[in-house]
Amino acid sequence: MSKQRPVIAVLVGSLRKGSFNKQLARALEKIAGDRAEFRHIGIADLPLYNQDFDTDYPPVCKRLKDEINGCDAVLFVTPEYNRSIPGVLKNAIDIASRPYGHSAFSGKPGAVIGTSAGAMSTALAQQHLRNVCVFLDVPLLQQPEAFVRYKEGLFPEDGSVTDESVRKFLGNFIDKYLQWVGKFV
Repeated sequence: MSKQRPVIAVLVGSLRKGSFNKQLARALEKIAGDRAEFRHIGIADLPLYNQDFDTDYPPVCKRLKDEINGCDAVLFVTPEYNRSIPGVLKNAIDIASRPYGHSAFSGKPGAVIGTSAGAMSTALAQQHLRNVCVFLDVPLLQQPEAFVRYKEGLFPEDGSVTDESVRKFLGNFIDKYLQWVGKFV
């Protein structure tokens, strides 16, 4: 890795205060430790994307693009809503990737992960997000795929992981992701 400590833009596709995916993002940050800086990018205050923005971006949308541009890589942590990407995450992606040719994501190495209590976890949302990332020119970590089945108490407030097998799996995921990022930065 050419850069000592890459800066990772973390986009969580849930706005809920007690979001399982926000808990997962914090756990991943704790597992990564000082090997990377995680910047949690806020998306709750964004207006719905409108192509009229392309000629005059609102300040909050410029802020989003600037924050992502200031990072070396991107990590999408997403729940699954109706077997797809949550609207709030898709909206943030649309804002940060427009106007055409001025995407904040282009060329940034990325990864997709998510947690849900459902049997399939976030598999379908992640596949849809992977499809979007191809167009965004985000080279994604392909393996390991990471569909974490959530259970109560899995991620305490301190950012730890209570299930040892999940902690080991997430540790492997972060190791592989940081190796992936190191190929680009």
